[in-house]
Amino acid sequence: MFNIVLVNPQIPNNTGAIGRLCVNTGATLHLVKPLGFDISEKAVRRSGLDYWHKIDLKVWENLEDFFDSVQKSDRFFYATTKTDKPYFEFKFQEGDYLFFGSETAGLPADLLAKFPQQCITIPMTKEGRSLNLAISTGIILYEAIKQNFTGYKETM
Repeated sequence: MFNIVLVNPQIPNNTGAIGRLCVNTGATLHLVKPLGFDISEKAVRRSGLDYWHKIDLKVWENLEDFFDSVQKSDRFFYATTKTDKPYFEFKFQEGDYLFFGSETAGLPADLLAKFPQQCITIPMTKEGRSLNLAISTGIILYEAIKQNFTGYKETM
């Protein structure tokens, strides 16, 4: 299975859609605070996220806590518009961590600067500046699944 890491997500509908994606793919969802919305049981129930309890969810206070708890690895990939290396040129492995930044700011610049060889992008025309967070997550996660489908299929 794969790990989706959302750093400071701001829009609850995007995180909800990504949560549904995680449930349907068996991916673990990591949310790194601060969050732009409430994920209490009452709030998600009110939002109609009746599948939220099925998500393999981990919530972190900040990136430092995340990195202290999860082995730092060369299997971390950082989605950004600030690189020219397309995601489909990378070989993903089950267990990889796919990082996505907030809808308004993306991933922190200092994080991207530390790991330039692990930065990936979704090619786009110059007409737009970015894709929706949930769409971007789906594109990259399903490429990772496609590359590992035989082993992945056995776990389903």
